[in-house]
Amino acid sequence: MSDLISIDDILVAADRIAGHVVRTPTVPSPGLSGHLDAPVTLKLELLQRTGSFKPRGAFHKLLGLSDAERAAGVVAVSGGNHGLAVADTAGALGIAATIVMPESVPARAVQLCRAAGADVRLTPDMSGAFALLDELVAGGMTLLHPFDDREVVAAQGTVGLEFAAEAPDVTDVLVSIGGGALISGVATAFPGARVWGVETEGADAMTRALAAGAPVPIAPTSIVSTLSAPHVSQLTLDHVSERVEEVLVVSDAAAVRGTLTLAEQAKVWAEPAAGCLVAAARAVLDRVGPDVHLGLVVCGGNVTVEALAGWTDRYTATPFPDRAPVH
Repeated sequence: MSDLISIDDILVAADRIAGHVVRTPTVPSPGLSGHLDAPVTLKLELLQRTGSFKPRGAFHKLLGLSDAERAAGVVAVSGGNHGLAVADTAGALGIAATIVMPESVPARAVQLCRAAGADVRLTPDMSGAFALLDELVAGGMTLLHPFDDREVVAAQGTVGLEFAAEAPDVTDVLVSIGGGALISGVATAFPGARVWGVETEGADAMTRALAAGAPVPIAPTSIVSTLSAPHVSQLTLDHVSERVEEVLVVSDAAAVRGTLTLAEQAKVWAEPAAGCLVAAARAVLDRVGPDVHLGLVVCGGNVTVEALAGWTDRYTATPFPDRAPVH
């Protein structure tokens, strides 16, 4: 069992990154509340710099590096959002950054990382990206891991710290899971609420780890590249095992439909990594019954019109059920 982070760790992170990140809005959503027949409050973390929650962890880690670690340059592996955050934050702090990405990531993510001054290295798949990461770290570069790092987990927990302070009536919080840093931090910062994880089919590394009792490698097949970690860490698995109510898995189609529902009902342009929360929300309501106030962490908005249009054509050519299967 890893040592779990505490609320004190999150408070330290909040103090260090203050002034470097945006305190994103927490707002009620009348549209989604009507759609789900329950009060819904959104934490709009897609309005964070670079379009996702990831700069919180990146700044906390980078601001704590020694002079030698800074001089060595940092390296990160990413399906999109972590890379954008590391490229942006390292550039802002004058630190050289290398971002390793699978070729499946959106071209726009690669372009933005390079525009921020990072060296981008592409590999055939995510497993290959992690292998190259290991080589570069062995060669002397400083690792900025997306989820297997206590400082990163603590800083992602500042999302929950803000959410809990601004929406104390929320009873159930839904958080997407890639490698698990965000939900680990949020569950620590929001102890008065039930916290639910959501994954997509083919990006269900946490669900498989929970079943196995240990992190296991997967070959991601989901279209949701920002959730497609090839494994979780023991650190995040321990947090989820201890502090998360349940992890739900929805289809890619349900995640896309959820993205459209966020646009139509909440007027929010989000990526399917956040859209999957809408698909899982009804399952949460079924499990906990009445007197529920849902909180959704809208984790990112880095999806192009072209990509969403293509997925919409693919998944909504036939009528899509409002109540998508969840398991």
